[in-house]
Amino acid sequence: MQMTSSRPYLVRAMYQWITDNGMTPHLLADATVDAVQVPTEHIQNGKIILNIAPMAISNLILGDRDITFSARFSGKSSGIDIPIEAVLAIYAKENGQGMMFSEDDGAVSSDDDDPEPDPDKPKRPSLRVVK
Repeated sequence: MQMTSSRPYLVRAMYQWITDNGMTPHLLADATVDAVQVPTEHIQNGKIILNIAPMAISNLILGDRDITFSARFSGKSSGIDIPIEAVLAIYAKENGQGMMFSEDDGAVSSDDDDPEPDPDKPKRPSLRVVK
């Protein structure tokens, strides 16, 4: 049975953890993904970093399909919409602790030592700390 994406759940959990620890959550997003709505003048190398701290934005919704909020850029209010698949990372600005995501929908892991995996051997899941 196909499960839903874990990414929105992980983003919400990391956001809560970062804010509970008094840090400033930042979101790194791929601005080239269709339906991303961000101020284009703040995109660098196809990516954008957004401060999503409660005091920096309003109307934050960390949804299952997208993340939406209002923010001010150069004094001008903008509506931001980031499809969940465009989220590349969520981390604390102060110390960089957080989580990066791979394109295949999960947290970055991939610590494979075996360059030629045995097709009959089941692949073990692995996790690593991202700082």
